[in-house]
Amino acid sequence: MDPEAARTARESLDLALHMSNILDTGLDRHTLSLLIALSDVGLNPEALAALVKELRKEPPRTSTTPSAP
Repeated sequence: MDPEAARTARESLDLALHMSNILDTGLDRHTLSLLIALSDVGLNPEALAALVKELRKEPPRTSTTPSAP
């Protein structure tokens, strides 16, 4: 990626992150970047939003490794 394209991409992500923060989405820069990249390759943004909402509902998984006797 040439420097100008990299700068434009970084500025676009900064703007998206700023909007995300204003809307209080709770998305960090890395997660937002991944979601944008997935949208760019053709995944449905509404489906991605539904997935994020669903993943936030799930309680954190705990280790189920049995302890040694």
